[in-house]
Amino acid sequence: MAKPSAPKDPLLTLKQASERLSVHPTTLRRWADQGSIPVVITPGGHRRFPRSAVERMREQRTGGSMRKDTGAALAERALSHTRAEIAEHRDERWLAELNEREREEKRLLGQRVMGLMMQFISMEDDDGADLLEEARALGRVYAESAIQTGMSLSEALQATMFFRDNIVESAIMLPETARARTTANRRLLRRINTFLNTIQIAVTEAYEA
Repeated sequence: MAKPSAPKDPLLTLKQASERLSVHPTTLRRWADQGSIPVVITPGGHRRFPRSAVERMREQRTGGSMRKDTGAALAERALSHTRAEIAEHRDERWLAELNEREREEKRLLGQRVMGLMMQFISMEDDDGADLLEEARALGRVYAESAIQTGMSLSEALQATMFFRDNIVESAIMLPETARARTTANRRLLRRINTFLNTIQIAVTEAYEA
């Protein structure tokens, strides 16, 4: 007895696929020409798109958009949370002994770190090696600045852990994170930890050098 053949992947027209992806047909046509999405050309020269490929791209695009939104919400919450926590830690040596110029430098450096981290968490898991290299560079910049102000390695790490804790706590408290799947939560925290670990290792290496 012959086995039943597997159902074929339905093909969508250019109009159907572009509506499913919420893009203009011209955009989808360009993606097909670039090889970004599989396409079948009919004998009459019309483009047809496998529904499974369209759904896969739709999920990727939706996931990327959600990650960008989550990154922006995380940055806003983390910065707000950090400002509130700084008031309670103003007597810590790594903060109390900074003059106004040094505080401004640290503030700008923190903004650069946050912006870079937002880019990193919005990317796919295998992407972002160049951003991690930038994170290492920022870690070295922070370490050199801390050394110039007379901070010990333990004090410099105290400061980085203070900001790290605020970022991780803010990520856990995000409404978007609370509603997300467990795998999405795990991915977000893994990307945050990978990024911040890179900075802390760079700080330590700079001190050891």
